[in-house]
Amino acid sequence: MSEQQLLELKGSVEDIIFRNNQNGYSVLTMYCDGVAATAVGIMTDVNIGDDLRLVGVWKNHPGYGEQFSFSYYEHEMPSTASSILKYLSSGAVKGIRRSTAKKLVDAFGEKTLEIMQEQPERLTEIKGITSEKAQKISTDIRRIFGMKEVMLYLEKYHISALEAVRIWKSFGDSSINIIEENPYVLCDQEIAVSFERADLIAADMKRPADDECRIRAGVIYIISYNAGNGHTCLPKDKLLAVTSSFLRLDQSRISETLEKMTDDTSLIEEKLGDKSFIFLPELYKSEIYSAERIMMMRQFPCESLRGIELALETFENEHGITYAEKQRKAITEAMSGGLLILTGGPGTGKTTTLNAIISLYKQSGLKVLLAAPTGRAAQRMSDVTGCQAKTIHRLLEVEWDNNDKPRFVRNERNPLDCDALILDEMSMVDAVLFESVLRALPLGCRLIMVGDSDQLPSVGAGNVLGDLIASGKIPVIALTEIFRQSMESLIVTNAHKIVHGEMPEVRRTDGDFFFMANSDKNAISETITELCSKRLPDAYGYSPLTDIQVLSPGRKGELGVTELNKRLQQALNPKNDEKSEIRMPVYTLREGDKVMQTKNNYDLPWEKDDGSDGSGVFNGDIGIIEKIDRAAKTAEIRFDDKVVTYNSDNLINVELAYATTVHKSQGNEFTAVIMPMYYGAPQLYYRNLLYTAVTRAKKLLIMVGNIPTLKKMVDNNKRTARYSGLRSFLERSEP
Repeated sequence: MSEQQLLELKGSVEDIIFRNNQNGYSVLTMYCDGVAATAVGIMTDVNIGDDLRLVGVWKNHPGYGEQFSFSYYEHEMPSTASSILKYLSSGAVKGIRRSTAKKLVDAFGEKTLEIMQEQPERLTEIKGITSEKAQKISTDIRRIFGMKEVMLYLEKYHISALEAVRIWKSFGDSSINIIEENPYVLCDQEIAVSFERADLIAADMKRPADDECRIRAGVIYIISYNAGNGHTCLPKDKLLAVTSSFLRLDQSRISETLEKMTDDTSLIEEKLGDKSFIFLPELYKSEIYSAERIMMMRQFPCESLRGIELALETFENEHGITYAEKQRKAITEAMSGGLLILTGGPGTGKTTTLNAIISLYKQSGLKVLLAAPTGRAAQRMSDVTGCQAKTIHRLLEVEWDNNDKPRFVRNERNPLDCDALILDEMSMVDAVLFESVLRALPLGCRLIMVGDSDQLPSVGAGNVLGDLIASGKIPVIALTEIFRQSMESLIVTNAHKIVHGEMPEVRRTDGDFFFMANSDKNAISETITELCSKRLPDAYGYSPLTDIQVLSPGRKGELGVTELNKRLQQALNPKNDEKSEIRMPVYTLREGDKVMQTKNNYDLPWEKDDGSDGSGVFNGDIGIIEKIDRAAKTAEIRFDDKVVTYNSDNLINVELAYATTVHKSQGNEFTAVIMPMYYGAPQLYYRNLLYTAVTRAKKLLIMVGNIPTLKKMVDNNKRTARYSGLRSFLERSEP
């Protein structure tokens, strides 16, 4: 709105057309000097009959016409007896109806609202209003008009309207007092103001640098930031050192406050081995619960199914399959104990083993459910098993609370209706999600976890698959034999070489794995663009939109995702007067662009080509922009057979996807993968990231770059080290 001159609109609320109770977004009909106007923006505690002052700009919506889009609002106190009567008669204040409103205005006239706020005891002069009711009326009227005071107060700290709504929802008319007492409450998850901004506000208030509130917030910030990098806990000594450096305070002062935080359970301290670790309570509870539930499943195993050997032999004869020794062992373990981790790289027979387990479970009368962390992974699981698979969030029936946090309908009180649950892509499952799955498992349910332990760990905090395997508490079958038909694929054999620290075969030109040597960054970028736009489509008939995917280790730099996407967009979908586009913070999105959803959104409605509809678009889903309405800032995006309409708010979670990071590609497979091989940020160039990239390709993999970079990645077996407690909690459990 800063690009246009801000205007002021005053009037009364005639109608509330729409209100989102979660984020406060509202559409109102306002009467301004006898003329009706539509106003849209973030607000809370507004009722029909309210007098408002809005600050914003006029915009033209293609479907709804001219609207006043406001960034700030405040209540205008009704000043005349008639306007006060109209306001109170609207029901805006709890406990006051029209008859009571008339009595109040008749008694107090133009001072009615002032008396209600400042002298509530005088309300008892009105027949029917007790002292208790008078106090409730006064509290409610102060709450309504207190929002104005709070927003004016917060404006000087550049707090947005949406943030102000969150603050008001959290603290009500005590907001100013609470913030002045401790400005770092603004860092709470429900409000989500950054620590840096809260620190500036505190400095403006002349708060001392060693204020305990600041230290507490700083400690939480450091441990939360590291949770975002995958750690469920941090070594105490490391946390103290990092926080001391970050806040520029002595470690002794940090240590003193940290001790108070563990005493009052703001944080949890736990001894793991010979070191003390500090946990956020939520992550501590997740890992403790998961360890306890897994050990309970070990102590009280499922009853072994009968006739395992005969059933397996019959299955082999019917399907013309002869299972290898480890495959047979995995199937037998699944049929007997019912708790199993099945791992293995490409070509080792995970899918055929899994299909046997599912089939034999069903033959035994068990109800089997299948799930995976992402929509693409669930779809692929459905394709290879022939059974419906859901995302884990869908399976657990996710709902969202008022702060947009997920909560699951399925839990201990409402468990899943199944006898066996099979989870695929376990390397992507984080600590909190794993806890949620275990809470939803009915007693006696079998749990089969399938994954590739050599792939990248989960985006969320935790090292679930790695910790489960390392603990030695769960049966693990690792399939290592590459079957003959898979030996013909260089993608498969090279993936296994990479895992074992060997250089892949890069000289052959007759397979499905090619290395195009080049040491010039610009030339590498040009080659990748040419491969996508001309060479692969001409040679193989591959579509740049649906078959070819460029994967890069990181986002930054000339060969990072951001720059590659811009270059590929220019080659594959250049600017055209006939194509509408919309400018976003990083990219310009254009009709015909290949895009990716970057965050789960279970509320986005979609419609299929057959007319059926539903909701939900998931992190990693790739689609094509079919239509853009520039005026309305909306876009229609096709994901396979589903079409989703995005508004400008939801488009924030959409980005170009001609190129994407290896991390974002997890759970997906692509017909052809192209990967730049040019050394960049050291933390992104390691063996299992390379392995994950290679295993995303189904039919063709092309690397473009220099051999030394490839060798550095193969040699660098420094996995993404994660601090977590699950393994330790499992190891110290009985039996």
